[in-house]
Amino acid sequence: MNDGSLLSASPISSAPICRQFWKAGNYDEGLPSKSMPKNGSSYLHIHPKFLHSNATSHKWAFGAIAELLDNAVDEIQNGATFVNVDKTSNPRDGNPALLIQDDGGGMDPEAMRHCLSFGFSDKKSKSAIGQYGNGFKTSTMRLGADVIVFSRRYKERLTQSIGLLSYTFLTQTGHDRIVVPMVDYEFNASTGTFEALDLYDEEHFMFNLSMLLKWSPYSTEAELLKQFDDIGYHGTKIIIYNLWLTDGGKMELDFDSDPKDICVSGDAITKAKGINRTVKEQHIANRLRHSLRVYLSILYLRIPESFSIILRGQVVLYHNIAMDLKFPEFILYKPHSGGCVEGQVITTIGFLKEAPHVDVHGFNVYYKNRLILPFWHVVNYSDSRGRGVVGVLEANFIEPTHNKQDFEKTSVFQKLEYRLKEMTWEYWDHHCGLIGYQVKKKPRAPTTSALSADQRPHNSMHQPVVLNRDPSAAPLWHGTGSSIQSFPNIQRNAQQGELLKRREQSHLQESETIKRRKGEGVNVTHVGPNHGIQSAPSSNLLKDQEAKNLLQENKRLRAQCLEFEKEEELLNSKVTLLKNELRDAEREYARLLVELRLLNRVKKDK
Repeated sequence: MNDGSLLSASPISSAPICRQFWKAGNYDEGLPSKSMPKNGSSYLHIHPKFLHSNATSHKWAFGAIAELLDNAVDEIQNGATFVNVDKTSNPRDGNPALLIQDDGGGMDPEAMRHCLSFGFSDKKSKSAIGQYGNGFKTSTMRLGADVIVFSRRYKERLTQSIGLLSYTFLTQTGHDRIVVPMVDYEFNASTGTFEALDLYDEEHFMFNLSMLLKWSPYSTEAELLKQFDDIGYHGTKIIIYNLWLTDGGKMELDFDSDPKDICVSGDAITKAKGINRTVKEQHIANRLRHSLRVYLSILYLRIPESFSIILRGQVVLYHNIAMDLKFPEFILYKPHSGGCVEGQVITTIGFLKEAPHVDVHGFNVYYKNRLILPFWHVVNYSDSRGRGVVGVLEANFIEPTHNKQDFEKTSVFQKLEYRLKEMTWEYWDHHCGLIGYQVKKKPRAPTTSALSADQRPHNSMHQPVVLNRDPSAAPLWHGTGSSIQSFPNIQRNAQQGELLKRREQSHLQESETIKRRKGEGVNVTHVGPNHGIQSAPSSNLLKDQEAKNLLQENKRLRAQCLEFEKEEELLNSKVTLLKNELRDAEREYARLLVELRLLNRVKKDK
């Protein structure tokens, strides 16, 4: 980027423009190489086609947008309070463009060059999502042919930089290597203005500026600098233009179907509305593939209250998948590899609240707070076993692939997949009767050795994980096994219900036996007080009054069971009501918080 010889345009005829992403890499490969020995040795350069081939790692447009949001979320540690995703327009032709802007720490000239280089990453924090130094290039080039970046940073001095990564520029000018025009400015306190930073000579600066003005959406330097007006003292603005089209010639990103959302074009599900949409189609597991707002609502496991994701002018409301589960349980898993413990993870598992009407299933696996696999199908059910079972976990002990849409298929990952499959079947076998499915396997009763003196399992219950907060703040009862765990009150109610059911079944069996034996009129034997077997006539043992008493007791227990069920329904309705009130309060809080920030910004500008 800093070698003037790399900026010379080639007289080679320009490549044809193709606006369909999956065809954009098919242009003339017969371009002659201009790589010449320098000081007696050859140096490596990267062909522009690499921009396209590198971007094909993103099969899904929303995955590319998520990659750019990761950079903004990583800036929370530098004071970022929001990231804004919106539609803007290219002033040259009026076509839609994609805007992604945050108020993080920003980039100085050196950091800007690292951002636009390949394979460089300065993210050393263990909590940082980015690590490969390739996400910005792959994601922007997957969404559009060109991207321009504006960034301002204050670190000892106030600087602002503009960089252009343009596939159109490189192919149209016939370059056989990637060239990135870039200009830098520094704030002059004495004049109160930004002036060209004296990194290179004036000729180099003017040449880069001319390339920016020719190939960017802005034709004058004043228009370029005006883009910093809403950035403040620090932050970054990314504008992706010449967005890719589908094979049918439509924009791949659909800005028109929903003015408050960005959708994927060509999906029939996004067009279905109202009663025409089934409950299953409306579920988040199916909508996240077509609605950016839905996908962003579950993209991060925890979001600080001080940070907001704004999509087309409205705050994206955080959605905790674990809160959608009924009969939730919490399972501790400690994967081993080579005799060593790789880590530990608590998996929240349960039935969807819409089950059994919605048969969505699978695990939502996060890595360092970021969703990698949404509703991952670890089981393929053929007889309903596992239908409606959903789980949530954060697995930081396995590595994601470069596009953050899957995990590397290591032995530890394969062990996790097998364990999650076991969890699904174990949970289903124990709880499928609670939502109306036929119980095909009896739950395994705990052995005597697994119970303590007070009849509680040695592996004490895990308290629920509050996924939108720091998990370290939630007290846990640490267990060592991986058996299914649950809330104490849920377990107690379940035990009471099972006891009542067993008593009821026992009384029913006794009454049926009494009736049967009474009809047969035979003698029965019973164990006497001295453990001897005594004989008695059936007329003395099986009296009508005793049978009536047993039937009355059976009715009483049935009535008591119904009271417990009604009480449980009442409590569940109260919980649902309180959750709705809490959600409304959180929405109102988020809205007021955004308004406050906007008012503060307006005050500062004034």
